[in-house]
Amino acid sequence: MDYQAIIDKYYPEGDALRSLLLKHSRQVADRCLAIVEKHPELQIDKDFIEAAAMLHDIGIRWCHAPSILCNGTEPYIRHGLIGAELLRREGCDEAFARVCERHTGTGLTRQQIERQQLPLPLKDFIPETIAEQLVCYADKFYSKSHPDRVLTVAETAQSLEKFGHEGVEKFMEWSKMFE
Repeated sequence: MDYQAIIDKYYPEGDALRSLLLKHSRQVADRCLAIVEKHPELQIDKDFIEAAAMLHDIGIRWCHAPSILCNGTEPYIRHGLIGAELLRREGCDEAFARVCERHTGTGLTRQQIERQQLPLPLKDFIPETIAEQLVCYADKFYSKSHPDRVLTVAETAQSLEKFGHEGVEKFMEWSKMFE
């Protein structure tokens, strides 16, 4: 999978958003790759996980989040869904699209979407495969708002608490599996 060609197509050289996307995605990819090296028993394909991590936020360009240089019109919560749709249009394997649409928080259930009236289709967006879980997990340590900061497991868990304890529990289970 030539993830760089897809990034190049939608994020031109010299674009500040491209730089932020590449920095964040590389951080997530490097963490994923370190975990894959540490845990060969998980049998995660290195090439797939690197490409999936590099593409997980491909949809941010179309979202409205000016503080992180995103000047689109869509609500930011939709960036995973937008990225998944883009990857499907590009003919990417469905597994890459699923990583995109399932990495928000520790995943979103239909009930959460309905209860919070989120602008997403009423269905579950829960990371199911080990690769989906790994990219989702690794992503939580890095913020595009503070790109030079790396959170600890405890800090990440604390940051997730505002979305409910269920997500924190899931994150801590992933921490046991991946760290």
